[in-house]
Amino acid sequence: MNALDQSSFSGPDLKEIKQRQQTVWSTGDYPAVGTTLQIVGETLAEALDLAPGERVLDVAAGNGNATLAAARRFCDVVSTDYVEAWLKNGMERAKAERLPVAFREADAENLPFDDTSFDVVTSTFGVMFTADQDAAARSMLRVCKPGGRIGMANWTAAGFIGQVFKTIGRHMPPPAGVRSPLEWASEARLQDLFGNEATSIAITSRTFVFRYRSARDWVESWREIYGPMNKAFQAVGAEGAAALEADLVGLAEAASVGGERAMIVPAEYAEIVIHKR
Repeated sequence: MNALDQSSFSGPDLKEIKQRQQTVWSTGDYPAVGTTLQIVGETLAEALDLAPGERVLDVAAGNGNATLAAARRFCDVVSTDYVEAWLKNGMERAKAERLPVAFREADAENLPFDDTSFDVVTSTFGVMFTADQDAAARSMLRVCKPGGRIGMANWTAAGFIGQVFKTIGRHMPPPAGVRSPLEWASEARLQDLFGNEATSIAITSRTFVFRYRSARDWVESWREIYGPMNKAFQAVGAEGAAALEADLVGLAEAASVGGERAMIVPAEYAEIVIHKR
């Protein structure tokens, strides 16, 4: 096989994809979405049975939902993300609640901490979007102490957000060769990523309920503030925007249990608690 043939079988450029992802997630105003998800961080903190004084690392923390939940339970928390603006938002929230939290810009795939530094490592709807899933899992395992816990909340493929990404993908296909972030809710994939260093992996189906005035109100809001949707509308241009909007509105209307009152959509996610060897 010659060099040209070999290059045709090379995998995706994960470094380039990561840079593109960072641009996508820096677009819009994700904290406006993230703040509505606070209950997920609180529920995860309880599932992890956090104890005061435990050292907790929140990975791809966004605006800090799991961070704040751990700090409210008197843990020693370090909050990380690779989007500086989100960390600043988390700082503002922690300051407003007078919660002592350390914030540090960091890449989930290469966490800048010593081995076995933390009792607990968390991530809510964050690490699942990393370009190199294996590197991110290795990094989380490396910094977690033996006998420690890793806790995550990840959207499922079958749930509402999984269907949102599927709908967007019909209009703007994802990068070729990149594994779906929704695999982070799959038992088989979690075993691949963490099983060799875990004594147990518990997956619990949970539901977060999105509440908006209407399906159209949700789309109009998220196309401005939610990076992946914002970039999708930019990518399809004026000609494709109407079709994408119609599909997303239709998806939300079909999923809503709010009737004429409002858009009320139950969205399934996987709550994951891993005990490290």
